[in-house]
Amino acid sequence: MTNRIFVALDTPDLAKAREMAMKVRHHVGGIKLGLEFFLANGRAGFREMADIGLPIFLDLKLHDIPNTVAKAIQALGDIEPAILTVHAAGGRAMLEDAKAAAHAHTKIVAVTTLTSLDATDLQSIGVGGNPHDQVMRLTDLAMTAGVDGIVCSGAEVAAAHKLWPKGFLVVPGLRPADGAAGDQKRVVTPRAALDSGASVLVIGRPITQAADPDLAARAIEATL
Repeated sequence: MTNRIFVALDTPDLAKAREMAMKVRHHVGGIKLGLEFFLANGRAGFREMADIGLPIFLDLKLHDIPNTVAKAIQALGDIEPAILTVHAAGGRAMLEDAKAAAHAHTKIVAVTTLTSLDATDLQSIGVGGNPHDQVMRLTDLAMTAGVDGIVCSGAEVAAAHKLWPKGFLVVPGLRPADGAAGDQKRVVTPRAALDSGASVLVIGRPITQAADPDLAARAIEATL
């Protein structure tokens, strides 16, 4: 993959998602579609976005008992996202079943700790330690379960890469050096994440909310 940037099209509006993807398609390597898009548009919307010709990261963050997650992945039918997310916290059996149910060309990546959470948030849900500790625990779990990789913040990607050199490491919550953090609590620049071992860089608002999204994507691409 020559361009590691996947632009996050976090909208349920198919027309807006297509319009944005068409604007930036020459300066990104793929597009990320989230839960809101898929619930609004389903497989038909996915296929329409796939017609643009870019790889699609389907960010559903599935988390349920193993059988339900496997059947949910099978229910995607004939669509084949390049990347599909599940939650690592679902446990080893769920991760194994998710990988077994996926298409051969779909990478299953396990979400470790959401980039919107900090140590206080983790403590409030009964998780001891800091985000780094939790990411490392779940990275080890994902690796032993046989999925393709993980999702983690840029703050942990270097350690995750050291633990799992062959893992497919997806890093969201990235902001250019002059960008606002928004609701992300553990952010780094795209360049720093890439240098630390990231396989894919997920970038949303710094591109999609820019006055000129294509120029913003091109500027970020230039830093890589």
